[in-house]
Amino acid sequence: MSQSDNSHSSEVPGGWGPALEDLAQRREAARAMGGEERLAKKHAKGQLDARGRIDYLLDPGSFRELGTLVGEVPSDGIVAGAGRIDGRPVMVGAEDFTVLAGSIGPGSTSKRYRIAELALAERIPLIMLLEGAGHRGGGGGGRAPTDLLIQAKCSGKVPVLSAVMGPSAGHGALIVPMSDFSVMTADAAVFTAGPPVVRESLGEDVTKEDLGGPSVAVPSGLIHNVAPDDETALDMLRVYLSFFPSSAWGYAPHLPAEQSNDQGFRSTNELLSVIPSDSRRAYDMRAVLDVVVDDGSWFEVQPGFGPSMICGLARLGGESVAVIANQPTVMAGSIDADAADKAAHFIMVADSFHLPLVFLADNPGMLPGSESERAGVLRSGARMFAAQTQASSPKLHLTLRKAYGFGSMVMTLVGFDNQSATFAYPGATLGAMGASAMSRATNADEDEAAMLRDAELQASYRSAAALGFDELIDPRETRDVLLDSLQRAMFRRQVAAEPVSRTAITP
Repeated sequence: MSQSDNSHSSEVPGGWGPALEDLAQRREAARAMGGEERLAKKHAKGQLDARGRIDYLLDPGSFRELGTLVGEVPSDGIVAGAGRIDGRPVMVGAEDFTVLAGSIGPGSTSKRYRIAELALAERIPLIMLLEGAGHRGGGGGGRAPTDLLIQAKCSGKVPVLSAVMGPSAGHGALIVPMSDFSVMTADAAVFTAGPPVVRESLGEDVTKEDLGGPSVAVPSGLIHNVAPDDETALDMLRVYLSFFPSSAWGYAPHLPAEQSNDQGFRSTNELLSVIPSDSRRAYDMRAVLDVVVDDGSWFEVQPGFGPSMICGLARLGGESVAVIANQPTVMAGSIDADAADKAAHFIMVADSFHLPLVFLADNPGMLPGSESERAGVLRSGARMFAAQTQASSPKLHLTLRKAYGFGSMVMTLVGFDNQSATFAYPGATLGAMGASAMSRATNADEDEAAMLRDAELQASYRSAAALGFDELIDPRETRDVLLDSLQRAMFRRQVAAEPVSRTAITP
């Protein structure tokens, strides 16, 4: 209700005029946030304010705020409520840096708890837009529920997304590592404690960028994607969410055929030019994915971390799928600790929400060497193996050229692993290691080395003869066989969707 609506309060029926005018004034004060000066300063930096971020993220006119009048400062530093994205309900909270630096007080804690509680109860996604200083100083320490409790309970039940859109510290920042997907803007930072605290406690003089800017948050694996500005970050959240169901009690929506002109069967002749038959020559796996998945549907997750593994969301025949693929242009596709950790988290998120998993293998195994061992490659590899073995979603596997040792097993090339389909190209090589490495390891003479090379070339046919794969396929058949297998696997959905129960202890 606008100010003009309340100018003649006596004209409001039933004597409601004074009460409604008072409500309108209180709402107006809350929605003014930190005032014109602070808002103008934020806008001058090319940033959206908290309410502007919510308006941009949600469908127009769909936001319904809760807790507007909480606290003694406007909205107690966080704008929260319900809205819709592509017509589907979500809960959202946006820290307001213009009000006490977006710090968290008792009222804002209650609001954070409430939206997470409702997200879980109503089985809809939870989205947090972060720019805040953590807990507000001077608060009491009584026994009261913290929002982190309910946010943790959301994990695996409803999609949890976060965007860091400025400095985010302490308690508020803890939602980031608990998120299924996190994005940050290029000028944002996320850390345990800010520069003043670090300087006081450790004597270390650092900037917020040095503590938790993209150059720190991405290599550490904390942040999945980086966006140049607020709008792009919010666009990423919308796109990511479009691949998922609203909760683990449902399945991802099928994209209507009229929204895509590329959902049917088609030959992938281009792959003959993209993929060299010589396994020693590199190629870009992204070029393969561009050919195989529905046109324009690819969305990569965490490209700056563990780059020898590509993880991303796509559609195949209009169905949402999660793709886990080796990248031969990085360490020949070898799987290091970061790559395995990235894949493990991605697999668990995708499986939690019943997305089919598509594995494209082309690797010489786990990355060897002292540095790799110190980084915990075996631990991380075991974590990835546990994640994909525990997965209950349909799994499709394709070995393009090679998959050695444990590097094949973590890519779900292991018998009796509940795959819906397993394929390989002719000439695909398997085993503990490649022929050249085996020759060196065994000090093989020229004749023995030649025998090992020939055995390697025949490996795919020997595996086919023993049904090591369901079928050897022509690269030109790649999309067709994957799409056909996926469509068959969708019949698993004749049972109601439920949250996934995991029993393995993750390494």
